[in-house]
Amino acid sequence: MKYSFAATGRDIIQTEINALKKLKKAINKDFDKIVDLILKCKGKVVFSGVGKSGIVSHKIQSTIASLGVASFYVDAGSCSHGDLGMISSGDIVILISHSGESSELKNIIQYTKRNRYITLVGITSKKNSLLHRSSDLSFLLPQALEAGPGNYIPSSSTTIQMALGDALAISTIKQRKFSKQNFRLLHPSGSLGAKLKTVGDLMYKGKNIPFVNENSSIKSALQIFNKKNLGLLIARNKKGNITGIISDGDLKRINFKIQSVNNLLVKSAMKRGPIMVNENMLAVEALSIMNNKKITALCVYKKNKKKVTGLIHMHNILNANIS
Repeated sequence: MKYSFAATGRDIIQTEINALKKLKKAINKDFDKIVDLILKCKGKVVFSGVGKSGIVSHKIQSTIASLGVASFYVDAGSCSHGDLGMISSGDIVILISHSGESSELKNIIQYTKRNRYITLVGITSKKNSLLHRSSDLSFLLPQALEAGPGNYIPSSSTTIQMALGDALAISTIKQRKFSKQNFRLLHPSGSLGAKLKTVGDLMYKGKNIPFVNENSSIKSALQIFNKKNLGLLIARNKKGNITGIISDGDLKRINFKIQSVNNLLVKSAMKRGPIMVNENMLAVEALSIMNNKKITALCVYKKNKKKVTGLIHMHNILNANIS
């Protein structure tokens, strides 16, 4: 009989799911206190750990930094060789250790105890361990059955550590009112940064906007149309308020129906009530609108929908690798 690795894989995942269910029940007032400490921290939030817990700790620190919390990771082993100097008054030290007894933790714990302005938070699965006893505030992780034979391979224990870290990091968002815009500023590069770009980041603005007076003739409008080369014109009245748009398709249809269009006014040919989007809209949302409406550009406003501040073209978005 052929061995089923898929069955083993499902069993492992189920074991970790069971551990996560235990963690969910373990979330209590101590969790609230840790989030509150992070929110009120006047210094840095310092993460550290040993072995697999150290790797998880580093990932949690990376997540919390990406959400705008001033933080850094320090290797527990390196703290015995000078890196303790990175930790100073006003900092919160969050130590993560499954056993809470690793020898590398002792120097960090002693250092925080000598400085009463450093708060030590211990996250461990072992009650009455050195870390649990020494912490100013501790969170006791549930005892979880490790996946695989023998119950010794770090799997379920690191999974719940990771999940707790995500919960701590993301719980700070609501209180701090951290927005998509804030997140975008901290992720300017890569595919994630591209997805978080706004219409205002990519739009044509200033002299590049294809404005035309609604009382201009089609003949003069064509000159602007050819110069801007964006496939449409935005018509405004004498107050500078938008009154309509006229596209290349509109111009072609007019030219087909009317023998002489040179003296025809823009306002007689334009479409009124163009679709407007705000500068702060995500570019990917604007692209969705264009696809649904089967158009290639949108007028952009900042506060007043009568005043156009930009033009976002489908090409702007696609050239930014947003799809």
